[in-house]
Amino acid sequence: MTGRNQTAVTEFLLQGLPIESEQKNLFYALFLVMYVTTVLGNLLIMFLIRLDSQLHTPMYLFLSNLSFSDLCFSSVTMPKLLHNMQSQVPSIPYAGCLTQMYFFLFFADLEDFLLVAMAYDRYVAICFPLHYTTIMGPKLCLSLVALSWGLTTLHAMLHTLLMARLCNMKMGNQSIISEFLLLGLPIEPDQRDLFYVLFLAMYLTTVLGNLLIIVLIHLDSQLHTPMYLFLSNLSLSDICFSSVTIPKLLHNMQSQVPSIPYAGCLTQMYFFLLFADLESFLLVAMAYDRYVAICFPLHYTTIMSPKLCLSLVALSWVLTTLISLLHTLLMARLSFCADNVIPHFFCDMSTLLKLACSDIQINEMMIFILGGLVIIVPFLLIFASYARIVSSILKVPSARGMRKAFSTCGSHLSVVSLFYGTIIGLYLCPSASNSTVKETIMAVMYTVVTPMLNPFIYSLRNQDIKGALQRIFTKWAIQFSLRQ
Repeated sequence: MTGRNQTAVTEFLLQGLPIESEQKNLFYALFLVMYVTTVLGNLLIMFLIRLDSQLHTPMYLFLSNLSFSDLCFSSVTMPKLLHNMQSQVPSIPYAGCLTQMYFFLFFADLEDFLLVAMAYDRYVAICFPLHYTTIMGPKLCLSLVALSWGLTTLHAMLHTLLMARLCNMKMGNQSIISEFLLLGLPIEPDQRDLFYVLFLAMYLTTVLGNLLIIVLIHLDSQLHTPMYLFLSNLSLSDICFSSVTIPKLLHNMQSQVPSIPYAGCLTQMYFFLLFADLESFLLVAMAYDRYVAICFPLHYTTIMSPKLCLSLVALSWVLTTLISLLHTLLMARLSFCADNVIPHFFCDMSTLLKLACSDIQINEMMIFILGGLVIIVPFLLIFASYARIVSSILKVPSARGMRKAFSTCGSHLSVVSLFYGTIIGLYLCPSASNSTVKETIMAVMYTVVTPMLNPFIYSLRNQDIKGALQRIFTKWAIQFSLRQ
């Protein structure tokens, strides 16, 4: 964070409100009452909407999200304001300032989008009352909410990264690292075209295969179950996960200068962490779904209710967004010296830390702590769920039950083995003998190969997917023949 003849800015001083000293306690009580009223009022709205089934309508779906946004929006600034009004030194750390700015932008933008969605809902309800339930279907409402969250995440992240970049700029006669050079894959020049075609084919297979799964699940009502809700999100995650690295890899394989801008590198790192972590959490949700289906078949529909399934998916997205944002903000605060060569084909977090010329202890500590949350805990939960499944099967052994269990869980176990095996071998069990080439190959396994194999694993070994594909093709064939 420091340059030559510069002072490192580790915190900012907040001047606060223009209040006279003798009025400070009065205004403190006033703002405390306003904040408590905001929190309790919005919590009450969310609580009532959740408990009363008559309020489970599009309008109140948007209102509950708006109440949650209001609660968080006020919590971004008010607690810090109240604390500083009683503090002798009203300061905020550098990382805290960037984090506050991110969530301020996030919830302010989210409120804006939700108000638009509510206005559209009222427009349809008043102008098209007979078609209201058809137009404002659950899918459209959930899509509007998800789109609001997604757009605000991207917008707030962009402004925060740009602000972090400004704070990290070098001055004087020091060089500014404006881009990094990606060495890419260890491929001989005469083999480059062959590997280019290979990775292009793998990427297209990944995108088309996972898109096919998403479309089949969307079109076939028999696949509207918890397992396929998680699978559709996993397929979306695989498409995005591979799209974070492979297009840039393909571009750099044909480029004379395989570079990536500083902001682009941090953005790539953010989305790489987001979709890698998201895949980990979704695999846990799928393992829990299989555990309930096999160990508690009679209570499956009660336990795996739509609310629980949507909550698990939403929690996965929220946690991965926060974790990847934290790592990205911590990376943005680091200084990078003259060495800007990344011996990898993407902006890997551990590789970037090796290039930093400032203190990385906080970054390493957070990797250790959050790495356990994202990798170790999910892996142990999956292992525990399948241990219970095997135990349940062995209690009442039957050939039919064994076949059903293995057909249900085999595909998921294959994905888990591929995904966690390479990540644990690369990051959690590092070896001194690991060369850059070996680490790159292992990274290719879980960033390129695993997303590509998932459609084959879930389609070739899944009778439901095969049946859905057959039904849709039959339906299209009948419709086509009727038009002739």
